[in-house]
Amino acid sequence: QVQLVESGGGLVQAGGSLRLSCAASGRTASRFRMGWFRQAPGKEREFVAAISWIGVTYYADSVKGRFTISRDNAKNTVYLQMNSLRPEDTAVYYCAADPPGRHSNYEEYDYWGQGTQVTVSS
Repeated sequence: QVQLVESGGGLVQAGGSLRLSCAASGRTASRFRMGWFRQAPGKEREFVAAISWIGVTYYADSVKGRFTISRDNAKNTVYLQMNSLRPEDTAVYYCAADPPGRHSNYEEYDYWGQGTQVTVSS
């Protein structure tokens, strides 16, 4: 079992930056693929970014060039650096984790955090 705890959300003006963190429990969490998703009010949850345990990254087109996902395996923590934020980035951001070999699709995950709110004002 893996537990995920997100932090770092908040209110920021358009053009600003935030860094989200996700701490994962469990001694094998460093081998998990990790991802970030978001859900805006009235919309479905959508994929944002993912990173394999060796550091291969994937991004949604809407955040490429603005967001960067990274991880520190020694700390079992994954980060999402968000720059040039836009009002349309406003959403609850969720961290997700997937055990090695569980899903081949980098948008599918077994474990989810509770989410952290990001609000971007115009």
